[in-house]
Amino acid sequence: METITGGQLVAEALIKKNIEYIFTLSGGHITPIYQHLENTSVTLFDTRHEQAALFMAEAWGKMTRKPGVAMVTAGPGFTNALTGVASAFFSNTPLVLISGCVGLDHKEKLDLQDMAQEPVIAPMVKKTFVCQKVERIPEYVDMAFRTATSGRPGPVYLEFPVDVLNTSVDRAAVKIIETVVASRPTDTAGAAAMLEMIGQAEKPVVIAGTGIWQAHAETELVEFIEGSGMPIFTSLSGRGTIADTHPLCFEGALAIRPGAAFAAYIETDLIIVLGTRICLYYMFGDVFNPAAKMVQVDIKPEELGRNRRIDLPVVSDLKGFLATCNETIADKGLTGPLKSRFAGWIKTLQQADIDGKAPSRADWESDNTPIHPLRLAREVNNFMDREDDIVVADGGDTTTWMGMTRTAKVPGRYMDYGIFGSLAVGLPYANAAKLRYPDNRVLLITGDGSVGFNFMEFENAIRKGLAIVVVISNDLGWGMIRHSQEIRIGHAIEAGTYIGRVDYHKMVEAIGGKGFLVENPQEIRPALEAAFASGKTCCINVMTDPTTVSPGSMALANVGAYKA
Repeated sequence: METITGGQLVAEALIKKNIEYIFTLSGGHITPIYQHLENTSVTLFDTRHEQAALFMAEAWGKMTRKPGVAMVTAGPGFTNALTGVASAFFSNTPLVLISGCVGLDHKEKLDLQDMAQEPVIAPMVKKTFVCQKVERIPEYVDMAFRTATSGRPGPVYLEFPVDVLNTSVDRAAVKIIETVVASRPTDTAGAAAMLEMIGQAEKPVVIAGTGIWQAHAETELVEFIEGSGMPIFTSLSGRGTIADTHPLCFEGALAIRPGAAFAAYIETDLIIVLGTRICLYYMFGDVFNPAAKMVQVDIKPEELGRNRRIDLPVVSDLKGFLATCNETIADKGLTGPLKSRFAGWIKTLQQADIDGKAPSRADWESDNTPIHPLRLAREVNNFMDREDDIVVADGGDTTTWMGMTRTAKVPGRYMDYGIFGSLAVGLPYANAAKLRYPDNRVLLITGDGSVGFNFMEFENAIRKGLAIVVVISNDLGWGMIRHSQEIRIGHAIEAGTYIGRVDYHKMVEAIGGKGFLVENPQEIRPALEAAFASGKTCCINVMTDPTTVSPGSMALANVGAYKA
């Protein structure tokens, strides 16, 4: 009889999944898994905080469209991971969190790091799996990965009590189940109905989001837009699924982004939402012309109709749905008539794009000191102009400024914290991006507040040779909160909004990186050139104007939390 431990069964199951990296921070309750992953095809990538491990796993899932994997120990290791799990849930990113816990024989005995973990995390994940029988470990691992990627992707929780991991069983008694779900639903009737609505529209608008990227539907999206001649805006992980430089793409979908979005939304008579949610980004649907018809296509039925009445709700995988639309457009010879039908609307939006960017032009080109953050964002955008460049944004106002500026040419190359809005993603996202694309340039632009959350991931990058460049927009504090307080209550409350001048570049130099201080806008590009030429982990500390107020700060001043 050949015996095998639970820890070894977990390791073998993970190896079979062809996982490249597990992002983790070690602990006693997961050591039985660690010892069987050592010197295997799976690399344990250790972080300095569990939150960073989860954000790295989330970034990995965003970039690869396969489950990112994180592993944490019980109790505080588990609780430290929760923010990253919530972020993955809101970003619809496939992720599997593996956690150890106290042994079954020691529950409710006040053992080390004992807590009821599963009920805490259940509302934050697609599903929880707590395996209490050694023989079923491979089955539970398979279910976790299958659940993370099926339907709308998201995080899954997989828990193993430490005594289950340490128990030996007869290998012949172990149940092996491996299932790959490849089929996805396609609503052909919905596709036909949508094409009828497009044929009756005069001013349609398409918004494409994360669902396009996760469905591997970028090629079908471009064909659909070119075949129909409709204008498109992109959102979240949908950025770059059709290049911002495409003549029919009018860049980011946020209404606050300078350009044509706001004009398009108030004038449109048909809004087609593909794989994205009607959320704060669109004033919960109120930014759209109330008389416009609306089509929403999503693989998650419960998402249809959130915040806005939907005239044509469609439950479908977007790749198959758009392929069906493209076949119909080609078969019926609709390409020419549709393009001519919407040509005038496209010209209107092209002018709106010019007019919408004009008010921001002075700030993008500002020579003022302290540096205007939009000038900093423009310098970053212009420098990171290669198609394979990766830009990560973190921070409240800083992410807003970068989101107003970044030109996305290729999908999976621009990441920020998305709808959940969690600061601290920056350094873990950037490290994961450099790990995934070691030959590409990776730049993080972050606020001076947000960079503090996971600052020791600088040390991790230095120690592991991840030559990322981090640009800090240093406005001396928590700018978005400071300005929203000024707008809402007439003054900023210094406690909690003011940090002051900190030489972050010197701190990075002290642990082995390279630092730059920039106080003049003309110094930004030379600093970027020198940083990337150095081949080191770099910090460029840019002193930006603390008085500038972003559209994000204005929006925050009006959220419900501030209302009396």
